Amino acid sequence: QVQLVESGGGLVQAGGSLRLSCAGSGRAVRSYSMGWFRQAPEKDRKFVAAISRNGGNTYYADSVKGRFTISRDNAKNTVYLQMNSLKPEDTAVYFCTAGAVWGSYDYWGQGTQVTVSS
Repeated sequence: QVQLVESGGGLVQAGGSLRLSCAGSGRAVRSYSMGWFRQAPEKDRKFVAAISRNGGNTYYADSVKGRFTISRDNAKNTVYLQMNSLKPEDTAVYFCTAGAVWGSYDYWGQGTQVTVSS
């Protein structure tokens, strides 16, 4: 199995950028498709983005398409989420996830807080 640790969250003004990182340990992340979800206060956890094992395929929620980019560096056992043109509604705890097959989410990190001020 893999252990996931997110980092890179923080407070940013609307229009700004942040890059989240998800570092894997244990089994190599290249064995998994990877994704990001987010959960705003008193809201359900929602899908943000996903990337296939070799990075060849990506998929985004409509709400972040064109603003967020998911990428991975399998040599560094790390997945990234570049977030540009941030909006206050992007405020949430962001979770990294790994799945054995595309569309599955078997392992989760603890999350990193992103707060976007208006």
